[in-house]
Amino acid sequence: MPVRLIVEKGPHEGVSRADVARRAGAMLAAVQMGDRELSILLTGDDQIQKLNRIYRGKNRPTDVLAFSQHEGELGDRTDRLLGDVVVSIPTARRQAAERKRELGAELTMLLAHGLLHLLGWDHETASEDRRMRAETKRLCAAADASAPRLEGRLKRTLKSSSPSRANGDSTSRRPSRTAR
Repeated sequence: MPVRLIVEKGPHEGVSRADVARRAGAMLAAVQMGDRELSILLTGDDQIQKLNRIYRGKNRPTDVLAFSQHEGELGDRTDRLLGDVVVSIPTARRQAAERKRELGAELTMLLAHGLLHLLGWDHETASEDRRMRAETKRLCAAADASAPRLEGRLKRTLKSSSPSRANGDSTSRRPSRTAR
């Protein structure tokens, strides 16, 4: 199983476990690590603040943290588990509102950002930041491309719900216009 997903204090409105797992799997495939495992924790501000304080010395919530299984003195590069990406849903929701985009798009970006940190990417210099932003964008596009196509499902739904005429032909009706 390439993606392990834990959702604390959920379910969260606008967050689909299946969608998060599918998007993360698509990102793993995009970096040619589909055979590796990724652990994702979707949590609240309290938990991520605690982790941020313990591991980064910053006593405040953050949007995403990444904990690599391959780095440090106990790191194991042969381990199939890349590491853990921890995302704060409340912070992601606030950021999505500030950026005027859907929560799913913000979560996708944060997952991509966290995954890249697990793979050794950083953004300490302007050059590193540009490269990491470009790769984040590429991973988000891969995740978006993995989404089931709504258009086809919508057409099938509309077709199956269309009333039939007496002769068996399907017809579609336009909703009547009403004055507001």
